[in-house]
Amino acid sequence: MNIIQEFDTIAAIATPIGTGGVGVIRISGDKCFEIVDKIYSKHNLEAGKISHGWIIDGDKKIDEVILLPFKNPHSYTGEDVAEIHCHGGINVVRNILDTVLKNGARMAERGEFTKRAFLNKKMDLSQAEAVADLIHAKTRDFAKQSVKNLSGVLGQKIKEIRGDIFNVLSKIVAGIDFPDEVVEPEYSYLIDEFQKAIDKIDNILSSANSSNIMRQGIKIAIVGKPNVGKSSLFNTLLNVERAIVTDIAGTTRDVLKETLDWDVAITLIDTAGIRDNDEVGKVEEIGIEYSKQSVEEADLVLFLYDASSGMNEDDKIILELVKDKNHLVIANKVDLYKGQRINGVHYLSTVTKEGLDELKKKIKETAYNFSLEDTEFVTNNRQQDCLEKCRTSLMLALDASKDHQLQDLISIDVKSALLYLDEITGEVITDEILNNIFDHFCIGK
Repeated sequence: MNIIQEFDTIAAIATPIGTGGVGVIRISGDKCFEIVDKIYSKHNLEAGKISHGWIIDGDKKIDEVILLPFKNPHSYTGEDVAEIHCHGGINVVRNILDTVLKNGARMAERGEFTKRAFLNKKMDLSQAEAVADLIHAKTRDFAKQSVKNLSGVLGQKIKEIRGDIFNVLSKIVAGIDFPDEVVEPEYSYLIDEFQKAIDKIDNILSSANSSNIMRQGIKIAIVGKPNVGKSSLFNTLLNVERAIVTDIAGTTRDVLKETLDWDVAITLIDTAGIRDNDEVGKVEEIGIEYSKQSVEEADLVLFLYDASSGMNEDDKIILELVKDKNHLVIANKVDLYKGQRINGVHYLSTVTKEGLDELKKKIKETAYNFSLEDTEFVTNNRQQDCLEKCRTSLMLALDASKDHQLQDLISIDVKSALLYLDEITGEVITDEILNNIFDHFCIGK
């Protein structure tokens, strides 16, 4: 998006394409109401009041709609905005959008409505990124966490830290510029303030790992020989008959994937049984290669073997394959096993469900050992990178203060720390970073 485009009138479909009860077309920009006046059956609309009428193209009626007009700056983008709520359906919304575009608007780019909201100071950059997180949230819990940032929790904390650092910098600069009138701050004061700021940053970064897991989710691969119960475990964890289960070796010949909401998004992967003998056909051989690839990509591997027959050399070969991965060893078919149990092995029966609840608990503890209730801040990689760089600058300033170096030199690192914080909220930002952020939005938001 270039600067000329940023102030023209844009339009896009704001609801998913497909059959539905309602479709929404959003228009934003200076010519918004001028365009609406051309295509809407009613005129002299009052901002903030819902209107019922028809979208028309010349003398032809397109659809009966509800129209919501918003006058700047009291709108999502901070500009004049109109939302047309029409009947759902691919052709209905496209016909209305085409009419809007034909009468003076252009097609919005990805995330352009939210980008305008940021540029018009309706939200800071951390809130804008929270909009994307909220839309793409894979679990209800992450959606709730994203709302915190949308409400400004992270932005307010960053501004609080920035304010503290700025006050320190002001005292340093005043002492440097006006030595006859202002005394340079004590080094003990600088050490104390820099350490406080670092501690606050560390508090935010302490939840970085949980933030990344909640955003990206976790891949869990179930591996083992044929007929050890991988597909049965897959179905049991899903609580649905998704994979075919038989006593014929090699039934699963492709990788099956399904998503679970266990506080975080779990991508559960059922793999083809790994074996190496002459009975393996071409299709099954490809499935086995996919299984090995799934092991490499997984965050956690569930290695299954048959408890009733014990672990043999073929099982040990597969266990060797996963030994360097985060993994759990599971002895399935424990309902048929009466022997002594081995420490470190989880015993399970997908038939009787013995050990299932304990396995679920163990998976959560092993894959993501954190409490959502304790996750105060949700951050993304960009924000974490800015915080890390800010922390590094503050550590340099802290060490320099302990060595009683010239405060003029210390101020350089303090200024760098402030710039990194400003990147988080968008006070200082480049076009490249800005476009990269909003390119990940959907069109219409």
